[in-house]
This record gives sequence, C-alpha cells and structure tokens, in this order.
Amino acid sequence: MTSLTLALDAMGGDHGPHVTVPAALRALKLHPSLNIILVGDKAQIDIHLQSAEAALLSRLEILHTTEVVKMCDRPVHALRSRKNSSMRLAIELVRDDKAQACVSAGNTGALMAMAKVLLKTLPGIDRPALVTCLPTVTRKPVYLLDLGANISCDSETLFQFAVMGSVLCEAVEKTSRPKVALLNIGIEEIKGNDQVQQAGQLLQHTDRLNYTGFIEGDEIYSGNVDVIVCDGFVGNITLKTSEGIAKLLVDRLKQGLTQGFFVRFLAKIIAPRIQAVLSQMNPDHYNGASLIGLRGIVVKSHGNADATAYLQAISLAVTEAQRRLPEMIKDRLESILLDINS
Repeated sequence: MTSLTLALDAMGGDHGPHVTVPAALRALKLHPSLNIILVGDKAQIDIHLQSAEAALLSRLEILHTTEVVKMCDRPVHALRSRKNSSMRLAIELVRDDKAQACVSAGNTGALMAMAKVLLKTLPGIDRPALVTCLPTVTRKPVYLLDLGANISCDSETLFQFAVMGSVLCEAVEKTSRPKVALLNIGIEEIKGNDQVQQAGQLLQHTDRLNYTGFIEGDEIYSGNVDVIVCDGFVGNITLKTSEGIAKLLVDRLKQGLTQGFFVRFLAKIIAPRIQAVLSQMNPDHYNGASLIGLRGIVVKSHGNADATAYLQAISLAVTEAQRRLPEMIKDRLESILLDINS
C-alpha cells in the first residue's frame, strides 16, 4: 500500500499510553507502509517504547505535549481552553495534511467539537455523526449512527444521517440501494417522538434513498436492513447495552464449558466453532466508530479499550484513509442532495 500517516491521541481514554503505545507498535508491525505520530507526553510515551524494535521506531514520531482533554471537560471548554491538548494537535495534523487520519479514545463531545471546527463538515451536512458497523445473524454488517456525538437531533439532522449512512454503506460494502431504517419504539407510523416521525416523513418522500420505515431494537442484529439511524442518546445506550449483553453471554458460555467432564470433552470438539462465535460477540473486535460528515478522517475508540481493541480502531482508520472515504462520501452526497433539493 502507499505510505500512510496516522496521528494518535496517545493520552486519550481511560488508560492513555499504557494502551495506545503498544497498540501503535502492533499496528506498525501489521501495516508495513504505515507511519504513526504519537501526540502526548513524551516521557510517558517513552516508557512503553524501551523494548520496541528499531525498525518500528523508525516509522514512529512523537509530538510532545503535556496538555490533555479530560473526560469531564465540556466540549466548549475543551475547544476554547485545550488548544495544546493531545487531542487537538492530533486533529490539526489531519487538517494540515501531515496525517491522513487521527484516532482518539478521549472525550467524545470534545472530539466532535474540535473536529467540526478544525476540519469542517462536508457540503450539505450540518453535524458529523459517529457510526460503526455491527455484526448480524446474516453475517453482513449493519451500520448504526449516531452513537453519541449528537445527543439530541431534529428531523433534518436525522435525515442527513440517513443520507450519510446510506452513502457510507454503498461506498464501503458495495451495496446497491442500502436499506435504511429509523430506530423507534414501534414500527407503526404513529409511534415515536416528533423528530423521528418527521424524519420518517422526509425519508418517505426521497426516491434516492431506500427507506424501509421504522425498526425496533430487537431487529438491530437481524440483518434485515443495512443502515439504522437514531440520535446519539439512543445510539450510545443501544451500543453500550449490546456490548454489556455480549460480554454477559461470552462469560456464561465460558463458564458452561468448564462444568463437567462430558461438556469439556464436547468443548474440545467444537472449540473452533465456539471461538468463532465468541469472537463475533466480543465488542473488542469491532471497536472504533467513524466521525463521518467531516472533510477529514477521525476515528473514535472506546475510552476503556485495551490494546487489542484500540488496534481495531487504528486499523479502521487505515482502511478509511486508503479508501479516501471523505472524498467518496462527498461525491455521492452531492449528487443525492442535489437531486433531493431540485
């Protein structure tokens, strides 16, 4: 692949360099043409580089800063007062074309505010949205947005999310006319709040999108649709609840496989299949949400991600940079919005 540079907010998240630096080293080993700029406190970062291979260190750079966006910082405060923070400097590297994407596990609200101001949104988009793909029973992914960047949304914003989600799915999955649905408390037209109902009416009158109507929470993983749209409040709770259930099921399965000789004997036979199921259910294997609608690539990792999960977020950023995702979305978005507004 062509040489690629990522900027990592090394201090972001619950664990900072303890997770971000080992993940960066693993990413460099996994992607031979990748270069990484670690933004953060050099003294703390260097601790985790002492035993790193020289070949990997040659593709790694440190941009020193001691300022960090705290998880409790309000977005406006972070935007105005954390101008030398590791998060902001990482985004500025993307803005200044010194990196093709950035990854952060830090404060979601601050990341969204900084990215929107520094990178700007695509034409026709008012707010960026956090989106991730989740596994389904049909093994094709479903894209869910927004995951927490916008706690409350009006109908027009939900409509824009639907357009972006559809374009993203079409561009990445090569799906013709992806099926788009609004997450709601029922499938009947009378269900839901005013924003969701009004967004549904807007989507019903748009031939350029394959809108299928409302979808309930128990259908998220059915594979019946390709894109599911909701506001960030609902999306974040949905994602975190799903991850909690997945961890519960994985834990219960592991407990069951250690009880009794006969069960252990069967476990050896079906171990590969069980491992595949556990891998699909493990949230660490699909960590990383893209902040789409921006003119640059920003990937948000879970704040409590371990090195394996953070590596998934880095790999997502690599994939999106290779595909030049903002350009792909911009081209399709312009044609759809032009047709809608004409």
